Amino acid sequence: MAFRFEIMKKDPFSQARLGKIETGHGSFSTPAFLPVGTQGTIKSLTPEELIEVGVEAILGNTYHLYLRPGHETIGRLGGLHKFIHWERPILTDSGGYQVYSLGGLRKISEEGVTFQSHLDGSLHFLTPEKVVEIQRTLGSDITMVLDECVPYPSSYEYVKASTSLTTRWAKRCLEVRQDADPALFAIVQGGMYRDLREGSAQDLVQMDFQGYAIGGLSVGEPKSTMLDMLEATVPFLPENTPHYLMGVGTPEDILDAVMLGLDLFDCVLPTRNARNGTLFTSTGKMSIKQVQYAEDERPADEVCSCYTCRHYSRAYLRHLYLANEILSSRLNTIHNLFYYVNFMRRIQESIRENRLLDFYKTYHSHPNGRERENPTQDHTTFRLG
Repeated sequence: MAFRFEIMKKDPFSQARLGKIETGHGSFSTPAFLPVGTQGTIKSLTPEELIEVGVEAILGNTYHLYLRPGHETIGRLGGLHKFIHWERPILTDSGGYQVYSLGGLRKISEEGVTFQSHLDGSLHFLTPEKVVEIQRTLGSDITMVLDECVPYPSSYEYVKASTSLTTRWAKRCLEVRQDADPALFAIVQGGMYRDLREGSAQDLVQMDFQGYAIGGLSVGEPKSTMLDMLEATVPFLPENTPHYLMGVGTPEDILDAVMLGLDLFDCVLPTRNARNGTLFTSTGKMSIKQVQYAEDERPADEVCSCYTCRHYSRAYLRHLYLANEILSSRLNTIHNLFYYVNFMRRIQESIRENRLLDFYKTYHSHPNGRERENPTQDHTTFRLG
């Protein structure tokens, strides 16, 4: 399948890049946020609504689709794109994180992972080769190797052994990859140890994957530790490949990671928060369930042009949420995804116009995240901390 990554522009004051990924199902710009479609759907929205919001690519979950309805069923029905009526790019993860989250319901060996289904308790065995086969059958555009997501905290010796296992699994994935397969990304692990992160990246880069992800972060560690691990890892990744930070998704964390050279992001945060009544706005997070919005005729965000803000009041959104109406999840999700898409576009524009550092300083200098009209020019080379 066609896959190409091109860097369109580099930021002169940080490691950020403006890029473009081309796939057999179209292209999309980076830095990019991919909404999570766990079960083959972005919860509550149709593909047409996602396109209207501005979403260019989505993530599908290998673990969940393997269990239900089954990758072979999806394959017989024409592949994941046809099955879910989404003709734009799809990235599928390997299922490693979901297996990690099963805790005592899984057992890891050299050969692969034995686990119990969270649906019916049935036993399953995933190998690196099987994970490649599943994603090949799904027909996604970007696929991931099988990895072990290390719990936090974990001992140095455990993480060292686990990281070596992930590297060996990555090699096995590469060995069974076929010429017509989707792009295959490796996953850097190493826990919260700089030398293990560096070693993992160096070992994987020697195998020449089409992209590199950083996994095992945002699992309970302090944010400063996460940023430290990114700073330790990204310099060892090939510049001409996409850099994907898995499962990290607050706007602040995304912006920090972009400055360090990350290109792709995914997280359930905007969609899950929407279903829980929390909205992202230009003046900070809003809990729409609060009584102060009971008779508020204003839109959720007065500077937002999404469908929800163009047509509905805070009072109505609060009513829908308290009444447990399905429309609440739909309208809130439309708004939150629009916020994220627009946030990523502002980052892209800032890189294109050489003002990303100004955008970064302004965003972080205001707790509500709202950008000033004319930020002060100060072109100091960026470095966290």
